[in-house]
Amino acid sequence: MRPFRALTYRVRDAAHLARVTSPAYDLVTAAGRERLAAADPHNIVRLILPETAPAADPAPLRAADGPPPWAAQAARTLAAWQDGGVLVRDEVPALWVYELQPADGGAPTVGWLGAVVLPGPASTAVLPHEDTFPDAVEGRRALLAATRTDLEPIVLAHDADPEVAELTDRVRRAEPTFRIEDDDGVRHRLWRVTDPALVTGLAAALGRTRAVIADGHHRFAAARAHQRTDPGCPGCDAVLALLTPMGPGGLRVAAIHRVLPDLRLDDAARDAAAGFTVEGVPVHDGSSPVAVAAAVHAWLADPGASGYLLSDGSRLLQLSNPEPAVRDLVPSEAPGAWRGLDVVLAHKGLIEGLWSRTDEPGSVLIAHTVEDALRTAAERDGVALLLRPPSPADVAAVARAGARMPRKSTLFVPKPRTGLVLRPLAD
Repeated sequence: MRPFRALTYRVRDAAHLARVTSPAYDLVTAAGRERLAAADPHNIVRLILPETAPAADPAPLRAADGPPPWAAQAARTLAAWQDGGVLVRDEVPALWVYELQPADGGAPTVGWLGAVVLPGPASTAVLPHEDTFPDAVEGRRALLAATRTDLEPIVLAHDADPEVAELTDRVRRAEPTFRIEDDDGVRHRLWRVTDPALVTGLAAALGRTRAVIADGHHRFAAARAHQRTDPGCPGCDAVLALLTPMGPGGLRVAAIHRVLPDLRLDDAARDAAAGFTVEGVPVHDGSSPVAVAAAVHAWLADPGASGYLLSDGSRLLQLSNPEPAVRDLVPSEAPGAWRGLDVVLAHKGLIEGLWSRTDEPGSVLIAHTVEDALRTAAERDGVALLLRPPSPADVAAVARAGARMPRKSTLFVPKPRTGLVLRPLAD
């Protein structure tokens, strides 16, 4: 990890930063993009999801005569904001301590923001744990190549180290450089760190650890692809990353759910019954989406719960006790840490097996909240498959076994805010 000359908004009061920043690009819906863009003419969403982009994760064809139009638009917008003084460049390289305080008052997540050197292909220093889609990687690569800027960080979870914790606590005793509260009530505080001794000590301490990618698999792959396609590009040997510890002070894992459009609940239940016990789940106060969501949240909070929930937005079913024939659909040659995951059985045994669906973006949709899953299922005449999250230890075990979980299997929370700190590649 090394310091870098950050690009930040010139106006740093909390109200302004709340207006111009956004969630990560893959968490922004079409309606959310319009709301963010309307909040301020300089909202960062205009860079991470340019208006001319055909989708939230565009997949442009490689063009020999230059970047795709939407990526070129983002580059022009970024240059205009720098020329107009909306964004300003630091004179001195720095690292940043980043604290995220959950709205519920729970323990904060604290990490370090810096430029992490991209490891070689055979290195185990940074381990992915999820699959990626080539089109999504190419979309992020095109944006990176056009803007020559890391617009948002990936997130890494590193082995706990007492020296890292001590250096972090030392920085947090001072007044933060800036702070904001996002729409979900998460409070973000950042400290700019330029002390050479502290920066050197932190880099040495982190050098003793390994890390797992918690968030940003496509951006990590895009950075590697950009390095390959533009060898020698200044700054292309690193990626902007937030490093947080495994365990106390680190991230938590929330569930990510699936929606299968154009699949009736009765048909889904009939086919699932060939390999699972299917039972109705009582929903108190009727069958409204609010009541169904409350029942799902209660199930997710129950430590004794198992299996999966299935809903069309108004009815709720539980799938449990998978038959051996369903479990046999999970490849036996895969590592044990991978075979035992609920999300793997859901994809291999249920989605691909009993429902005969391919895991493609148009066939299996992703929902980051229960409410979004139920709403999308109702809108798309489909079903929501509601999953319990894996543990951080499960994720680390899969990564260290050299395996990959299905795409979008983990939602590490809380999330850093996009737009607080950008990293131009060239110093």
